[in-house]
Amino acid sequence: MARIIESIVTTMSAAGEVHIAPLGLIEDDEGWIIAPFKPSRTLDNLEANPCAVASHTDDVRVFAGCITGRKSWPMKPARVVKGVYLDSALTHWELEVERVTDDEQRPRFHLRVVHQESHAPWPGFNRAQVAVLELAVLSTRLHMLPAAKIESELKYLEIAVSKTAGPREREAWGWLMERIDAWRRGDPAAMRKI
Repeated sequence: MARIIESIVTTMSAAGEVHIAPLGLIEDDEGWIIAPFKPSRTLDNLEANPCAVASHTDDVRVFAGCITGRKSWPMKPARVVKGVYLDSALTHWELEVERVTDDEQRPRFHLRVVHQESHAPWPGFNRAQVAVLELAVLSTRLHMLPAAKIESELKYLEIAVSKTAGPREREAWGWLMERIDAWRRGDPAAMRKI
């Protein structure tokens, strides 16, 4: 199993429109892989502008926000590639596509880091931040997992949030719970792709 780094990935269309998405970067020898689903804006943008920027932040609201339709976050221009990174990024990597491995469902874009910067020290995650990240991933798989599995995971994750969350983690958790509650009601909007 390859190591995966949860990141906020920004890509840009040929017209310069920015798309922001939480994605797991897959470690690949000396580079990284982005494997977006077909169809997706990330896929379209990588084909039009073969580069991406991965922002690493401790503000889990960005992950929860992207999944729940809150995609307006302050950005700064990338230094080397055509793109942007999160203003709240503790570090960011600028990546260029070296090659693509096609796939019917998830093509794999093999990228190399062409520039990286550190902007602030990383204080480490508390348990609530990790729980929010796990719920964010879980909430993108509502259409794929049995309801009992989702409810079981949710009960476990709630423990960490109740014990260690600060205001940002509680806000992010609330946004994701709105999505979970919509899924529980059978609302098709809860199943929309990000």
